[in-house]
Amino acid sequence: MKKAILSAAALGLSLMLPGAPASAQTNEITIGITISTTGPGAALGIPERNALSFVPKEIAGVPLKVIVLDDGGDPTTATTNARRFVTQDKADIILGSSTTPPTIAVSNVANEAGIPHLALAPFPLKPEQMKWTVVMPQPIPIVGKALYDHMKKHGVKTVGFIGYSDSYGDLWLNDFKKQGVPMGMRLVDEERFARPDTSVTGQVLKLVAANPDAILVGASGTAAGLPQTELRNRGYKGLIYQTHGAASMDFIRIAGKAAEGVIMVSGPVMDPEDQPDSALTKKPGMALVKAYEAKYGPRSQFAGHSYDAFLVLQRVVPDALKVAKPGTPEFRDAIRKAFLTEREIAASQGVYNFTEKDRYGLDDRSRILLTVKNGKYVLAK
Repeated sequence: MKKAILSAAALGLSLMLPGAPASAQTNEITIGITISTTGPGAALGIPERNALSFVPKEIAGVPLKVIVLDDGGDPTTATTNARRFVTQDKADIILGSSTTPPTIAVSNVANEAGIPHLALAPFPLKPEQMKWTVVMPQPIPIVGKALYDHMKKHGVKTVGFIGYSDSYGDLWLNDFKKQGVPMGMRLVDEERFARPDTSVTGQVLKLVAANPDAILVGASGTAAGLPQTELRNRGYKGLIYQTHGAASMDFIRIAGKAAEGVIMVSGPVMDPEDQPDSALTKKPGMALVKAYEAKYGPRSQFAGHSYDAFLVLQRVVPDALKVAKPGTPEFRDAIRKAFLTEREIAASQGVYNFTEKDRYGLDDRSRILLTVKNGKYVLAK
């Protein structure tokens, strides 16, 4: 298991000794982060880790101790990491994970322990997970509606679906049935594949045979490029829609020429330059994109999730510090309450207004539509 600390003095990664004792501290805020820097979710987790180079080293004068662990996209490993944050590191805050299944696991641990949790992947929150968890990525119904509106505008009547055989795929399939079908579109075929799969030929042949007007791909990371490529290779000529889980340059790299013409929903951080100056997402989006591209290369939606988590913390932590010191249950509870009182938290991916019932806290300002033209993302029409 890879372990790293981003200290207040330096944001470079350094290995921690396994089992090194950790004591509760009151002069620094401990943040545990479990993300997928290896495995199928690495295309999401690596940008999330990279973005930590640009987050604050302290908040309201209090140093941040940031501990980063790799969970490889595995829910069991994510659970182990989260429990280590609770028992060994005495974390005040937990972030993670990069994909939906391990994020569910982390939320369970955080809510059992009473620790504020900022999820970096969308997932179906249960009532028992809503007390301590808020979610940074856009909720499926908001970004999904943008895709379905585009389908309707372009005369799509029949839709095929291919997505992960897990909770992320379920989220998208269920949302299409809830929103897309009432808009007049009919689901004509439903196919699934596992995240580690290297072939979707059988599923794609069934989709091509069904010949829908459009196909919705409910996948994320580089694996989202697999059905995209296979569909075009098998002669499918219709519209292909991808989710915000696929919005990265890695998707174009994997899909190649097959990526041309895709319709993809994403957060505004993928194109802050074309936002009006009045948009609250423009300034943080430009700051992240400029810094990220200078150090790591092409921009990434997923970098925005971890970056934005710290923008949220910059707003809520000062409120909590007025109530209690870090390292105490009172401090953690004060952060939880501050999530619900701070309003219009501007970030690269949207403007957050969390409530007791809405743990995503985002609105239509959190989405844009992209397409790929000549190997580059541009705004879709």
